Amino acid sequence: MEKKTCLYDRHVALGALMSPFGGFIMPIQYSNITDEHNAVRQHCGVFDVSHMGEVRITGPDAERYVQHIFTNDVADAPLGQIYYGMMLYPNGGTVDDLLVYKMGENDFFLVINAANIDKDVAWMQQQTEGFDITLDHQSDYYGQLAVQGPEAEAVVEEVLGLPCKELKFYTAASLQLPPCGESNPAEPLPLGGEGDSIIISRTGYTGEDGFEIYGSHEFIQQSWDKLMESGRCKPCGLGCRDTLRFEVGLPLYGDELSADISPIMAGLSMFCKLDKAEFIGKEALVQQKANGVPARIIGIELADKAIPRHGYPVLNEAGEQVGEVTTGYHCLSVDKSVCMALVKTEFAKLGTPLQVQIRKKVFPGVVVKKQFYSKSYKK
Repeated sequence: MEKKTCLYDRHVALGALMSPFGGFIMPIQYSNITDEHNAVRQHCGVFDVSHMGEVRITGPDAERYVQHIFTNDVADAPLGQIYYGMMLYPNGGTVDDLLVYKMGENDFFLVINAANIDKDVAWMQQQTEGFDITLDHQSDYYGQLAVQGPEAEAVVEEVLGLPCKELKFYTAASLQLPPCGESNPAEPLPLGGEGDSIIISRTGYTGEDGFEIYGSHEFIQQSWDKLMESGRCKPCGLGCRDTLRFEVGLPLYGDELSADISPIMAGLSMFCKLDKAEFIGKEALVQQKANGVPARIIGIELADKAIPRHGYPVLNEAGEQVGEVTTGYHCLSVDKSVCMALVKTEFAKLGTPLQVQIRKKVFPGVVVKKQFYSKSYKK
């Protein structure tokens, strides 16, 4: 049975189209995907992402453990720094892609994909032998909002009263909530501080500036209500979350990453630090870098307006199948039909002519960079 986030009743009251996703009943859209997409690109949108999973790793060996299971390098990370990377199987296939927050000395906050929560937590538990750590699965406690768009900073500061201007891209802070009845803005706490605190980070999945806010269900509900009452940001569903992430080339687990698609195949080797002493799957990636991979994730731009969908065949000029579409849309921000696809490596070079079979018709296209629209992050 699908779960509900702490904001489920609010989505229903707003008339959202609800659908199963990652084991939860989630809002797909409120008005329409195009309006919500454009609101994030031009102004500000807010997403309920409370379905995401959270795991806290603490203890004397926390850093050594995270280094062992994670492709990126968190050694001697500054407090508040956030890292993107993957957890891998020994053969280099992807368990999940995730964010790792350095919240304190030997205190790491891991954010994992909703559909993979049970699998990820079980896998992480299996890797704890020989490490003096506490693995605390906190997904049931946290709700999460993503406030995204060029006006996100002003909205978070002025509507939610959360200080965020000083946060750099991919950094986080722990904030103490003011006592009940006080209207003072939240004051920054030392990272990992005690008490009823939230976590706010300058991160997102849209290609725009924005923030992700983690807190208790009550806090997330109150924050959602404030945002809705302000009229300064549009509620957005997972429909436009997918179109936004797709057109800036961000991968989705299950499409551009999977147990069968390694980070090398996905073009994400920059997040795999092969100069680290070790991590699970490192040797497989070293071999892939040295010997090449059989297939790669690429971008394809079609000459026509047809929309390629997940699983549609990708053909070479001779009409032979050489891959398949992983994600495809009519890209709203640049008005082009584009897709990402997993194709045989010999057809992955930029400029290579390819075709996509959409139902019974074949449409010509060309290999292009996966980032179809330029990101607008605040560095």
